[in-house]
Amino acid sequence: MINLSNIQVHFGSFEALKSINLEVKQGEFFTLLGPSGCGKTTTLRTVTGFINPTKGKVEVDGKDITHLEIEKRNIGMVFQNYALFPTMSVYENIAFGLKVKKVSGDEIKTKIDEIARKVELEPMQLTKKISELSGGQQQRVAIARALVTSPSIICLDEPLSNLDAKLRVQLRNELKELQRRFGITTIYVTHDQEEALTLSDRIAVFNLGNIEQIGRPDEVYNYSATEFVCNFIGDINKLSSDFLISAGANSQNGVDTSKNCYIRLERLYVNNKLEHHLSCDAVVENFEYYGLYIKYALNSNGERLKVIEKNSGSPMYSIGSTVTVSFNPENIMQY
Repeated sequence: MINLSNIQVHFGSFEALKSINLEVKQGEFFTLLGPSGCGKTTTLRTVTGFINPTKGKVEVDGKDITHLEIEKRNIGMVFQNYALFPTMSVYENIAFGLKVKKVSGDEIKTKIDEIARKVELEPMQLTKKISELSGGQQQRVAIARALVTSPSIICLDEPLSNLDAKLRVQLRNELKELQRRFGITTIYVTHDQEEALTLSDRIAVFNLGNIEQIGRPDEVYNYSATEFVCNFIGDINKLSSDFLISAGANSQNGVDTSKNCYIRLERLYVNNKLEHHLSCDAVVENFEYYGLYIKYALNSNGERLKVIEKNSGSPMYSIGSTVTVSFNPENIMQY
């Protein structure tokens, strides 16, 4: 549905986007993920028309919209700070885009009543000022305003970043449910890896104006295409060549110890060696108890390892105790 071809963006001598190529499918929840200043918001603003690319082409359903005016793109936008009008009521905020399009008053009321039900805004909340609403309610208003004009695409620029952690998780789930309900093509910008993994159908990982990898959440996490993606997504252990050799890793079992090698925390096993696994002894230095799982900090002859163990109800390993750590060499990512 959305195609970006060789998109380059310069701000003076600074090259914000180097050559971006990606395709977003109809009805897909597609996330642009990366650290601050990597180019993800610049890409989003190029799609919406707030930025004109230096080179390249933006297409929607085969139509070139690279230089089309913002208001003619039929794209809804939810900003990081929501960009709501504080002196207007909720109703007036949601109605704003419809009034710009010169929709009749009766039709505006019908559309607002309908969208308010869908985003779970109560009728009494429509009369309130924006300043009287909670952060979660303001987010719903921003989404309602973006959706009420029936756009073919909605773009969201870090819409949860200003909320506290508990509300962020709650609204993350609501946002995904809304997107499924509407079936609308969504481009979502975030720097939060957990957000990206839980919400997305596919993820594009950005770094320094380039896309490092595009894939499903499980592909990006389990089969990181580059060393940057491997380190940026989730938590990970970097394994030294000395540690790998001492555990029995070599070219015969597919490990090139001259490369930078990494393994995810949950791919290390404590006192549970399986066939074809490599192993070594380690001392428990610390642990963090999370209920569902336990995170152990281990030391194997100077090699510090982090391991996540599912809480099985068995007694935890005590600090200072010696355990056996094992892993499948096939789970090592090498760069």
